[in-house]
Amino acid sequence: MEGNENSERATPVSDLDNRKDLPLRDASGKSRFRDNFKNRFSNLPNRNRGIYLLPNIVTTGALFAGFFAIVAGMNGQYVQASWSIFVAAALDTADGRVARLTNTESDFGKEYDSLSDVVAFGVAPALVTFSWGLSTLGQIGWVVTFIYIACAALRLARFNTKEESNNFIGLASPAAACLMGCCIWVWSEFIGGPVTVGAASVMAGALLLSGLLMVSNFLYYSPKQTAIRDRVPFISLVLVIFTFSIILLEPSLVLLFIGVTYALSGPFSYLWKKTKVSEN
Repeated sequence: MEGNENSERATPVSDLDNRKDLPLRDASGKSRFRDNFKNRFSNLPNRNRGIYLLPNIVTTGALFAGFFAIVAGMNGQYVQASWSIFVAAALDTADGRVARLTNTESDFGKEYDSLSDVVAFGVAPALVTFSWGLSTLGQIGWVVTFIYIACAALRLARFNTKEESNNFIGLASPAAACLMGCCIWVWSEFIGGPVTVGAASVMAGALLLSGLLMVSNFLYYSPKQTAIRDRVPFISLVLVIFTFSIILLEPSLVLLFIGVTYALSGPFSYLWKKTKVSEN
């Protein structure tokens, strides 16, 4: 018995080709083993696909801008820190458009962009504000700082997992970060001097309100509603030029006004709709 078993195990490949129950070759004489191997392993995921360089370079720039804002805030350079947050917001807007225009969208890019946003629009504005004056409030200061960072992370997680319509659900994290940057920019440019407890308390309230608006269900206008490729009336270009001219007069004040108006537009729009429904 053992001899028969060993002989079956040692059956050469040439004999297997002649067995009818194991047809290793097709009618043309080609080996079926090679075709089966290709079919079995051709559908496996390619683990060495690499990444798209261009959009991820832009995302890295946004990440570096957020990192620079943190370093500048720790060194007391609050105006430069505010500018860095604006640069991060501009690059965050650009990376997605670059990926779509060049057809280089990927899951890696989406995840990398989210991690970059947590640093640039969550950690950076919170730590810059804390270094600016919230540290004078003791435990209240760092608790409010942590709440803002947690709200920013939750806002980004919801954005990645829940499909949004043409409107943002909750205040976008770049808008909240730019709003806090504008507040510090206005203080540094027009007031300056040591930060009082009253000023730190007002800033803590603004930071807390911005964090809560990010995780709210208020609807906010999204730039996705504006189709830049479509034709628009000539007056639209005139309005854009006029807006840029107004911003250049006093950038910090005008941008702060725009930021506050946008942040409050969500709650006011909700109250307006509720009033209309109750009247009907």
